[in-house]
Amino acid sequence: MALRRFGQVLVDLGYISDDQLELLLEEQSAHPGEKLGKIAEEMGLITDEQIATALAEQMGMQVINLGDTNINRLLLKEITEAMAQMYRVIPIKLEDDVLTVATNEPQNISIQDELRTFLGKEIRVVVAAESEVKKALDRYYASETESVETIIRDLENDVELKKAAEAIATDGPIDLTSVEALADSAPVRKLLNMVLLLAIKDHASDVHFEPFEDEFRIRIKSDGVLYEMVPPPRHLAFAITTRIKVMANLDIAERRLPQDGRIELTVGGHPVDLRVSVLPTLFGESVVMRVLDRSVVSLNLNKVGMDPPTLKAFREVIGRPNGIILVTGPTGSGKTTTLYSALSELNCLEDKLITTEDPVEYDIDGIVQIPIDSDIGVTFAACLRAILRQDPDVILVGEIRDLETAQIAVQASLTGHTVFSTLHTNDAPSTVTRLKDMGVPTFLITATLEAILAQRLVRRICSQCREISMPSEEMLAELGLFPHDVTEQKFYRGRGCDVCNNTGYKGRVGLFELMVMNEELNEMIMRNASIDELRQAAQRYGMVGLRQTGMAFAADGVTTLEEVVRETIQEA
Repeated sequence: MALRRFGQVLVDLGYISDDQLELLLEEQSAHPGEKLGKIAEEMGLITDEQIATALAEQMGMQVINLGDTNINRLLLKEITEAMAQMYRVIPIKLEDDVLTVATNEPQNISIQDELRTFLGKEIRVVVAAESEVKKALDRYYASETESVETIIRDLENDVELKKAAEAIATDGPIDLTSVEALADSAPVRKLLNMVLLLAIKDHASDVHFEPFEDEFRIRIKSDGVLYEMVPPPRHLAFAITTRIKVMANLDIAERRLPQDGRIELTVGGHPVDLRVSVLPTLFGESVVMRVLDRSVVSLNLNKVGMDPPTLKAFREVIGRPNGIILVTGPTGSGKTTTLYSALSELNCLEDKLITTEDPVEYDIDGIVQIPIDSDIGVTFAACLRAILRQDPDVILVGEIRDLETAQIAVQASLTGHTVFSTLHTNDAPSTVTRLKDMGVPTFLITATLEAILAQRLVRRICSQCREISMPSEEMLAELGLFPHDVTEQKFYRGRGCDVCNNTGYKGRVGLFELMVMNEELNEMIMRNASIDELRQAAQRYGMVGLRQTGMAFAADGVTTLEEVVRETIQEA
């Protein structure tokens, strides 16, 4: 049954008049995204207690006064401080495995679903005023400093849990009932929930769970670098990996074969996709979770970090009616984000855009997106053939992995389509050699290739603790420089502070190298010119190398010379 509109509920309860509702709706149309109740409260028409009552009436829920409610301190342990603060909820009651929580946002259905996923309990929601929820969070959670360290300390001291884990973690036949009970236990859930929430909050890209002979390591990758967390007890490795497998709907009885799955969460109101990869190792199963948080990525070419001349040239290239545009770089260098940003710019009603990806990372309205599934024969080559019968204008092939895919991409561009794809190469000029090595004829490369964009991601210096730092002679030598070459220049580093977790870096910035094909470059490719010759010719036509771009960023204080050396190779 459709819910009554919130404004109508306010009128029906006698809190505002029809004329006031009309005024509120006009004000809301001038401020898209603002909630009607919040606007009414700011205008002094209603109180936040009345908003809570109206929401409860609209949603068919009970309203509660948190100020008059005594909450059992033991009940607070059901929801950690991080979770309570993120979801703005207070646990009220636990009966028959049903946890009642109070919130001032009952219309956010995802809160209920996520807490059910995280806690493994049925969730009942009651409504409280926003001011009451804030007071309760301050009263019950402000003094609590529960962290991964305290949870792990509790786990180490839990004798019963240790006995249960050691009884199960054998190489022989396993009792699935006992395994599920262990993976479902509150301490294991609590630890995993805390790790996932921390990773998402810190905008981590991956979470690694690695079993070794004497320890079980948890590492989080943030800004392209792995950081180790406090390791949990070794005997819980099996329970934690099993819990992840349960969440990803994988086979918990299978411990000898690699498995892949996914976990879909909505954290803090925005969707987060976790891609799970399980790999059997000598000492148990290693699990890596790739975090795809769509709210963090801005699919906008203006925000990917290209300098104005490169951005202008790239925009001109992607607007061409046909041809192949390749983006190259190692895994995790932002290729997908750049390609999606280009597609978002080209996405209009007049053109049909189709993508085939492994996997589909970001859902974009107006673009037909096809996931690859090699197990059933849905390969890049097979999809590409089918896509050409769907009358597309622009095609994105997730990756050119073999000659068959390359040949179909070439044919597609020759028949009037714009084709975007990725390759794993060190820089733009070496991409031509990679295509030749795959077996693509030279004349087809010159006929179809429009441009190659190579990219890397380097860490930004933290703006809160940035300070001047003179690079060592060894570092300058790595870059082919001497101290007297840089006497006029200032270089910087991050000292390390609380904002950047004492790393000296916060966030990342892209380095780009755009090689736009022209007649001279095509002639050089036809006569099998070397990579160095191609690079020098491209630079004459305005291509700026990855290392040159990195050096410019280091001179501007955006990144460090160490990062430039780590991510780029010496150019001839």
